[in-house]
Amino acid sequence: MSGQWWGTRALGVAVLAGGIAIAGVGPAWADARTGTVTAPLPVVAGKSAVFTVPAGADGQALSPELTAAIEEARRQVTSMAKTHPAAEVRTSAWNALRSSRGDEALLEWFAPGAGFDYAKQRARETRARNKAFCERVAATHTVGFSPEVRAAATRALKGSAAEQAAFVTTGYAQAQQLDRAARESGERQRLEVTSKEKDFVRDRADQDAGEQVRVAARWALRPGAADTDVAEFFGYGWATGAALDLEAYRTRVADTEAVRQNTLTRLVREATDAEAAVRGAADGAKARADAERAWKALSEHSDAARRAWLTEQAAATAQAENWRAVAALSRESAQELWKSISATAETNEKAWSSEQSRAQEAAAFWQTMHDRAQDGENRTRG
Repeated sequence: MSGQWWGTRALGVAVLAGGIAIAGVGPAWADARTGTVTAPLPVVAGKSAVFTVPAGADGQALSPELTAAIEEARRQVTSMAKTHPAAEVRTSAWNALRSSRGDEALLEWFAPGAGFDYAKQRARETRARNKAFCERVAATHTVGFSPEVRAAATRALKGSAAEQAAFVTTGYAQAQQLDRAARESGERQRLEVTSKEKDFVRDRADQDAGEQVRVAARWALRPGAADTDVAEFFGYGWATGAALDLEAYRTRVADTEAVRQNTLTRLVREATDAEAAVRGAADGAKARADAERAWKALSEHSDAARRAWLTEQAAATAQAENWRAVAALSRESAQELWKSISATAETNEKAWSSEQSRAQEAAAFWQTMHDRAQDGENRTRG
């Protein structure tokens, strides 16, 4: 029953947690293909936004605010190219970064219906979801604990779309049964589950920073669960939940920041154009008031983004600290059961620390943009 739960429900949990079908299954730092670029994704008819990089007041030089916005867009697209859970989004981001259209391609990528949105649409396809599941299983099931599952997932990834679909529907559960039988017979390893381990899993179920880890822990302790369910939580359930939590975080952050970046470009253009229009305006007072309102809109947008990123930074910090503590426990414990989570804990700590740094940098950028917008308000105030 527990094996079937992960086989049939983990994919659904991923969609619910991340908002899209996650195609890059394991933590992005473990995906050697993040630098691979395939042919550019096609543009959907009627979906690509007509976009022109706005010039400065002199018609040539870009404003300092737009220059900063472009640099931040490049940093965000680069981050998504390396770490976004969906392989389709990673590929699209790399294409935008390497586009011959330069900055225009970067800013356009965030526009509604353009590269980012279209790549997410591609990731929702059934084939992508099946491949995502196979990749996630291969990334979270170790050879030491689940050799049959790991081997089956690896074979499916090398096979056709039909083979990947078969692994999702039946192959995963069948391979789990083989691994479970081997563990119970003692042929590979006999894992002792004590009250200490159960209490720890119960603590994960109540207090873990990750929603999907809490779900996995509760499943391991559900009414009628056996010691094997707790052992499987340590063996792969914990890692699977952790992967889903990281994917959900990265997906949510990418979605919201894409909207912010697109809005930022528009507001910067409106503010700089409005301020430029003050010179030579027939009604100077009205022109200054319009410019002040435009800069104020940019200021409010930037401040909201800054506060949002500080919240994300706190969430990433909590996760990093959590996994740092788990890594220490796994190193100190003499129980064989803990060895299954040791590598996962250390890698997750690094991944969340990276997300913490990213959030800190983003918050600093939005603080700078907020300050510049307020300067614009002061300049144009009548």
